[in-house]
Amino acid sequence: MDWLSSWNQALDYLEENLDGKIDLRELGRLAGCSAYHFQRMFSYLAGTPLGEYVRRRRMTRAAADLQNGERVLDVALRYGYESPTAFNRAFQAVHGVPPSQAKQIGVKLKAFPRIRFKFVLKGAEEMEYQIVKREAFRIVGFRMPLPMDVEESFQAVPGFWMETGPRQAELLPLMNGEPAGILGVSTCGEPENYYYIAAASSAPVPEGMHEWIVPAAAWAVFTGTGRLPEAIQTLQKRIVTEYLPDSGFEWAKAPDIEVYLDPPGENSRFQVWLPVVAKR
Repeated sequence: MDWLSSWNQALDYLEENLDGKIDLRELGRLAGCSAYHFQRMFSYLAGTPLGEYVRRRRMTRAAADLQNGERVLDVALRYGYESPTAFNRAFQAVHGVPPSQAKQIGVKLKAFPRIRFKFVLKGAEEMEYQIVKREAFRIVGFRMPLPMDVEESFQAVPGFWMETGPRQAELLPLMNGEPAGILGVSTCGEPENYYYIAAASSAPVPEGMHEWIVPAAAWAVFTGTGRLPEAIQTLQKRIVTEYLPDSGFEWAKAPDIEVYLDPPGENSRFQVWLPVVAKR
């Protein structure tokens, strides 16, 4: 199954379960990646977080159900809202009117059509990369539990960098392996998932730090420069939306790695290590 087919199959599953529980792990399985990677890739490809897309699609369906004569309470329960108050709040946030007005003739509502991914060839700005195969290697550093919900993790990770900032210099003498630099590593384990700020190292684990073994894998390694974190986020989006769909590879079930070669500045050097496997 090719990249587009597997992702559109995941979106079919999502549509079929808008009135029930959406299993993030099943979305990842259908798309051929982890649940965490699915959410990250979706936000890059669709331009909106997965959670917000699901809310909009549910409220689109809810508006149609109400206009077909169904009761507000029944519709609220169908789309996972245990109280009419919570449903009313969500409905108004999308449509600008309460659900009780949805049945009125002439009321203006919003419809958010479902997404279907297609490959679109974009204008040519080169991307330089290399494929690197590595045996398993050890990292040592600080870690935090990473929320499965990517929207939550996008808020938690920057705070973790700020929190550990005064101690990050302690990682420098630990560095004795590759990739060289301070690493940001999402382990992508299920059900446990951690984010590490660490160094590739064989040194003993200092107090207050943890170790983890990065599994053997192949990575597509991209190098960039610019102001952090904006520059690395831009590169990550280009990798997912421009490189990956037509690369002959797909996202492997292994951690992606950010490598910070310089302290934050206007022209910081960095790398993105994307785990890849040949398309099935």
